[in-house]
Amino acid sequence: MDMDYRRILTVQDISCFGQCSLTVALPILSAAGHETCILPSAVLSTHTAGFTGYTVRDLTEDIPAITAHWKKEQISFDAIYTGYLGSTEQIDYVKDMLKTLVRPGGVSIVDPAMADGGKLYPAFDQPFVEQMKTLAFSADIILPNITEACFLTDAEYRETYDEAYIDDLLEKLRTAGAKTVVLTGVSFTPDTTGVMVFCDGKKQYYRHKKHPKGSHGTGDVYASAFVGAYLCGKSVYDAAGIAADYTLRCIERTAGDADHWYGVKFEPVLPYLIERLK
Repeated sequence: MDMDYRRILTVQDISCFGQCSLTVALPILSAAGHETCILPSAVLSTHTAGFTGYTVRDLTEDIPAITAHWKKEQISFDAIYTGYLGSTEQIDYVKDMLKTLVRPGGVSIVDPAMADGGKLYPAFDQPFVEQMKTLAFSADIILPNITEACFLTDAEYRETYDEAYIDDLLEKLRTAGAKTVVLTGVSFTPDTTGVMVFCDGKKQYYRHKKHPKGSHGTGDVYASAFVGAYLCGKSVYDAAGIAADYTLRCIERTAGDADHWYGVKFEPVLPYLIERLK
């Protein structure tokens, strides 16, 4: 068996246009050298930020039959990575997958994609948050932003904060059951942002330049690059840093193109990611 060739399953939606979710995760994880299998939670004509009249087909009902077939065929995975999940029912199905489809010694990585800027995404409510807690705290690694970390721990969200606030948030996550945390969007100065990593009882901060303009889909780019790097054998901290550098370059590659407002041009920057993973 080729020990460097890992099989990963990623579970999230497909936005057919818009450079996010599975259309980002599949190429990035493949470029990192991994066999990438997908389980779409829904199919949308476009993503929901800035488009109107988009189509949505929920695939929740298809998930049990797909996973039952995999079990019958004895298909299993070295890692399962989840992104945007559309319902509490889908979270339940994913929790079953983590128990039954991950190989011994495999890893589960959850991006609890449900909130930003102090608010839940429009599709979600408190029962969804409560269910997401059970998934996040059963995973090996979680990748929340600060808003999501607050919802996972019932902590007060702050727009401005200091290191003591972040330490308290990490402690709340640890107490709630989080094993390894990669906390994204941690910004202590106006012109920088970064990632706070909590792993094996210690925290490390990776700081990098902050681009003034946010872009849709960068959370998915970051999470996919992190998973790809981590499965290549990088430490959690190194994978977090590589993913941050890659995401920033994707944003910079897109900046200035007013027509490309719906995502980032991550594809031309894939050679940089591949080089960093060698």
